[in-house]
Amino acid sequence: MRSGRAGWLTPLLVVAACTSSGSAPASTSAAPPSSPHRSSSAATPSGHTSQQQSSDDATSSTSASGTTPAQRALAAMTLRQRVGQLLMVDCPTSGLTGGTEQAVRTYHVGSVILDGTTYAGRAEMAALTGQLRGLAPRHVGLLVSTDQEGGVVQRLQGPGFSRIPSGVRQGTVAPATLRADARRWGGQLRAAGVNVNLAPVLDVVPSGFGANPPIGDLDREYGHTPAAVTAHGIAVARGMLTAGVAPTVKHFPGLGRVHGNTDLTSGVTDIVTTTADPFLNPFKAAVRDGMPIVMMSTAIYARLDPGVPAAFSRKIVTGLLRELMGFHGVVISDDLGGAAQVANVSIGQRAVRFVGAGGDVVLTVDAGQAQPMTAALVAAARRSPAFRAKVNAAALRVLKLKQRLGLLG
Repeated sequence: MRSGRAGWLTPLLVVAACTSSGSAPASTSAAPPSSPHRSSSAATPSGHTSQQQSSDDATSSTSASGTTPAQRALAAMTLRQRVGQLLMVDCPTSGLTGGTEQAVRTYHVGSVILDGTTYAGRAEMAALTGQLRGLAPRHVGLLVSTDQEGGVVQRLQGPGFSRIPSGVRQGTVAPATLRADARRWGGQLRAAGVNVNLAPVLDVVPSGFGANPPIGDLDREYGHTPAAVTAHGIAVARGMLTAGVAPTVKHFPGLGRVHGNTDLTSGVTDIVTTTADPFLNPFKAAVRDGMPIVMMSTAIYARLDPGVPAAFSRKIVTGLLRELMGFHGVVISDDLGGAAQVANVSIGQRAVRFVGAGGDVVLTVDAGQAQPMTAALVAAARRSPAFRAKVNAAALRVLKLKQRLGLLG
């Protein structure tokens, strides 16, 4: 990652140490081999025994001595546990479900999204996130995320949560003031046990563009020019970082110039974005500023990789975002579970194509999809050493983020 990464590390660790109602404190020693994320002699859900899983570990390229906590955590994991770090599944804000519990306990899923708007308040959400943390091994904690943008997209509301204005309204506030506001909003998330916010939106909807269902029609944008979106979006992201919450800039490479919502419509295509497009400037600024997470759009970008959703495009994820723009943090997908845009691709292959393109965390709002996604990723890694290397690299990036958030023992 470019300069700026260390700048968000310090506040995260400070808040992690000082906020008693945030994430559970990291264990001071590694968990024993009997950890729930360790395989037993019984057959795994896909029928493979622990002997097979032990052979999976033999190809680890990391040494347990003289390495970072993230590298040591990776070295101690089986292939299935590494794959689990690449999945984020839903947990309804109304309460823990059996599907979410199974995803974390059985399939080693390392991240969850609190999904659905709730007015129950901070205390109830803190209790729910406490339950979630209890499902994971203490030495590798969960990323717990939600969509806390503001306006119509504010999942956590009620006592203890400020009512956050829409992106359009936030764009009328001075960036310095907005950054202070975002720090306060982030502190509320942290106190509720949330350590990742799937915000801010860095999509630019041009003035007079017309219908833009995913962003403009919902007042999610901070302005109508790249400069305005950059100033206000980065202010929000910095405020979240200062509060100890990792922000997620989205939806790369931009959803501001499409006429369809990828959640509800297939074939959504942007026909204007290029590699030199000024509408990429907010994302370039986020990369320069060391932002830790970028979310990929599932729209198709005709002038970047015709016919291929961005989340499945190596040209866009690896070529444009990682290589050309220099982003080395965590790349997460937009929802691949229920989006109409990717409905013609099998569930397992959605995960395989995203990781193959250079992505790290596959987001699905259907926890039941953890099983087919896990099976497909494990099978692909066993078939192909090159794909296995992608799994290992992606899992390490996720673990590095967890290390910075104080989630590794």
